[in-house]
Amino acid sequence: MSNFNTEIFKSLSQGISIEEIIRLEIEEVVNQLLLNELTIFLDYEKHDVIGYNSGNSRNGFYSRKLLTKYGEISIKMPRDRNGEFKQQTVPAYDRRTDSLETTVLQLYSRGVTTSEIADLIEKMYGHAYTKQTISNITKAVEVNVDAFHNRKFNKRYVALYCDATMLNVRRDTVAREALHIIIGITEEGHKDVLDYRLYPHEAASNYTDMLQDLYERGLEEVLIIISDGLTGIKEACLKVYPKADHQTCWVHIQRNIAKLVRATDRKEIMNAVKPLYQSQNLESANSEFNNLKDTIGKKYPKVIKLLETNESLFSFYKYPMQIRRSIYTTNLVEGLNKQLKRQTKKKEQFPNEESLERFVCNYFLDYNARLGTRVHIGFGEVTMELNELFNDRYKKN
Repeated sequence: MSNFNTEIFKSLSQGISIEEIIRLEIEEVVNQLLLNELTIFLDYEKHDVIGYNSGNSRNGFYSRKLLTKYGEISIKMPRDRNGEFKQQTVPAYDRRTDSLETTVLQLYSRGVTTSEIADLIEKMYGHAYTKQTISNITKAVEVNVDAFHNRKFNKRYVALYCDATMLNVRRDTVAREALHIIIGITEEGHKDVLDYRLYPHEAASNYTDMLQDLYERGLEEVLIIISDGLTGIKEACLKVYPKADHQTCWVHIQRNIAKLVRATDRKEIMNAVKPLYQSQNLESANSEFNNLKDTIGKKYPKVIKLLETNESLFSFYKYPMQIRRSIYTTNLVEGLNKQLKRQTKKKEQFPNEESLERFVCNYFLDYNARLGTRVHIGFGEVTMELNELFNDRYKKN
């Protein structure tokens, strides 16, 4: 049984009303969604060094009360320093319904099984729904999952971000499996979770399969693909999009460098590496790289070798300065993964793959609905330049 259900049954046994349990759950979820929204808007996690001198930052909260059908909840509305953040979460909670069917759909979309829902409904409302009745109600959720994996795409995406996160899934026994995720940004700067797939382990060939599927669904032109340093990932991506650039995430590069140096030298070395990805242009970055070789080459030759053998260090310098900060790391997709993990912690495990599919699909549908129309930082300023890059790279013969 999921941790969510366990908490409900535990609270009921202690005499706490179901309304109070749900009220507290709604309060927690709404406040977490607001924090997630601000993180996505700023494009960096709280305390992340990427946010230093970024031009905007978190600026505390203000309190607000919201009346729900389960009672009043307290909300901490996050603010940004520039006053540009406009949250979308709270208006969605103005919609109200008292239907039991809606409760069933909400539980089902969170990955609760039909048998668990039937048991829970009986305890909550004093009458039973059969598993078949619940199954009929939840067909709409299944349609969402199928539609998500089969939808068509725009022809052009500026950037694709590939990453995986580990989740617990039961297949007779419980084991961690790799949920592969691809996010895209369009010419207009709109973010979109394009697809996700569950595999036993993360592997470059899995991304080839996913990208090929995206291509067949209409996504034919890509400028740059950003990923971590997974073995074979560059070749796997370029197999489908040979005209695209590949960029290795600089956060992952820094982590790998940190493993190669003494703790006492780490701060100095990491500061010396920063100019490589913070330069004004490629020429300056190469000059800084030469300086780094002279400075630490003898002391830490493995660091220099790690950088020299990576052909995807500086791909992002080909693109307008306004968007470079967004395309030299996988922070966009990793931030989403962290938020997803926070939500899945309420479930000790997914009882089967279908349960995970429902949960993840609805989470990503919500992400796309809330953020899909927002223009990602910098992209709105360089639409014409990006269009020219597409036209030059994908000229018709």
